[in-house]
Amino acid sequence: MRLIADDKIPYLRGVPESLGFETVYLPGNAISAEDVRNADALMVRTRTRCDGALLRGSKVRFVVTATIGYDHIDTEYLRQAGIEWTNCPGCNASSVGQYVRSSLIVLDRLGLLDLRRCCVGIVGVGHVGREVEKVCRESGCRIMLNDPPREAAGEKGFVSLEAIVRECDVITFHTPLTRDGDFPTFHLGNADFFASLRKRPVIINASRGEVVDNKAWVRSLDSQTTRAAVVDTWENEPHIYPDLLERATIATPHIAGYSADGKANATRQSLAALCRFFGIKPDFEILPPPLPDGMKPAGSPEEQALQLYNPLRDTAALKAAPDSFENLRGNYPLRREKWN
Repeated sequence: MRLIADDKIPYLRGVPESLGFETVYLPGNAISAEDVRNADALMVRTRTRCDGALLRGSKVRFVVTATIGYDHIDTEYLRQAGIEWTNCPGCNASSVGQYVRSSLIVLDRLGLLDLRRCCVGIVGVGHVGREVEKVCRESGCRIMLNDPPREAAGEKGFVSLEAIVRECDVITFHTPLTRDGDFPTFHLGNADFFASLRKRPVIINASRGEVVDNKAWVRSLDSQTTRAAVVDTWENEPHIYPDLLERATIATPHIAGYSADGKANATRQSLAALCRFFGIKPDFEILPPPLPDGMKPAGSPEEQALQLYNPLRDTAALKAAPDSFENLRGNYPLRREKWN
């Protein structure tokens, strides 16, 4: 069996081979129709568009993306072509929770919010949104949740986006990117959204770049209808909007989910899915690396959280070299989420 795999999927090399796969590792954004023609399966990330242009005429029977999001997969084409696929729901939820928590601690220390008195509005309450809810409650924040699809399906505990706009000091987006259906999220944060803000909130986008209109976001920062921007996902990646980069308090190269723990989860889930599909015994182990020698927790819980991850380091790197977005993301030194 032949597997084509994104060469940036961590902790993967050597494991598919031990399971019987002839494996070719390629840059995700360079995988071509010729590369996959004789492959049985693909293991990708968001940089590989899986559609008819890539897969038509190939032997591919199974596609797994080592990510939560799957807007890079043309699911309708795969259905019509009889190609099965799966993603890795929840794999990096705790990593994004860590990113949001550390960002809020930084903003609190910069005097841009009072973490223990603020109200956080979470837009999109799947695996990631629930993890963000958990860390925000642990930090003493009041929480408001918005998820129209889940509310329409009968789940309770949600409020309207209008209520979040009225009451929240922080609004953080964790939705998938959808352009149609009853609840599209493309430019959910648009000019009308920003014009309706009442409390000059901090806006966080760690979902998909196109969920928030980046130009409208810049105008909001300039007019001071928002207090600060935390931007991990950008429109037109890797060619990000320089005006938003300049104004963002925290600006990172789409790495909110890039912890060693989350990546190990994604690789483990991807390999398990591959084994299920091909009827192979899942005889493997994927573990994140240990913390560096001598790294010990010190100080308050907030200080310990910033020891593990301080987003200002990534912000400085991206602002110093915005044209290196893809390199910074692709070669990101994966952080740990926990001390053990």
